[in-house]
Amino acid sequence: MNDDLVTSSALLSAKDPAKAAASVSTKNAGRPVHGLNLERAREKAEEFEAVFISQMMAPMFENLSTDGFFGGGQGEKVFRTLLIDEYGKVMAKAGGIGLADSVLNEMIRIQEAGK
Repeated sequence: MNDDLVTSSALLSAKDPAKAAASVSTKNAGRPVHGLNLERAREKAEEFEAVFISQMMAPMFENLSTDGFFGGGQGEKVFRTLLIDEYGKVMAKAGGIGLADSVLNEMIRIQEAGK
């Protein structure tokens, strides 16, 4: 295989396609592979994982007591939602739970099947 070109079949045959896709050289990072821009696909997979993590974490914060002089109210509800969203983004960026890798792998597989 030519080092300058990355094909989706090469990514699928790799032991870890997500790592293979993430390690695409900067020269090819923005180049579509069979119509799939790997850099953008990776971003979207991480965004999906961040939303998933946020949704899974939200119930953990529902029953927290907000008593106190500065606690409660609509402002805290909005802030808490934003905070949970940021927690999800940070966790996904730090490696998350592996969902982004699976989503990216599936995106590559679907794109390959449709060519």
